[in-house]
Amino acid sequence: MKTVILAAMTAAVALSAPAFAQDGSTFVGPRAEAIVGYDAVKTNSNGLGTPDGFLYGVGLGYDFNLGGLVAGVEAEIADSTTKRTLGNVTLESDRDIYVGGRIGAPLGDTALLYAKAGYTNARLEGAGFGGNGDGVRLGAGLEYKLAGNLFVKGEYRYSNYQDDVERHQVVGGLGLRF
Repeated sequence: MKTVILAAMTAAVALSAPAFAQDGSTFVGPRAEAIVGYDAVKTNSNGLGTPDGFLYGVGLGYDFNLGGLVAGVEAEIADSTTKRTLGNVTLESDRDIYVGGRIGAPLGDTALLYAKAGYTNARLEGAGFGGNGDGVRLGAGLEYKLAGNLFVKGEYRYSNYQDDVERHQVVGGLGLRF
């Protein structure tokens, strides 16, 4: 299923590139951003359901022009208020580290539609599991250039971890290109 989702997102970006292709120079170089958003951790096997909360963090990245497409590497660290307690059992989400890449198609000189994939490691404490969970993150988003080097973005991400844990996040970001 993860492979199908990633293939579909990559195909959508690749197919939209010829129609909107620009040189991509607006979206090239180093960037830093602050993110906030919604975080839901789905625990499939322990009865705690899907606790949700507030996500906040920072990210760094570097994007390259590939002649009509933009590709980049990125890293992020985030934390979350996600927590649920049922009786004496608590699930709590702590820090979330992500390292991965993205590929996107410029939509004119002000917007970039992109898909992303990478490795994620989350600290989760709960019934039947605890500690660090390794996983894969897939996502898609839209970055929009504001004045100068300032940009905003909106993004959906899906992460799948060991121990049958999934995470859905919807985030907004404010960033700066250098």
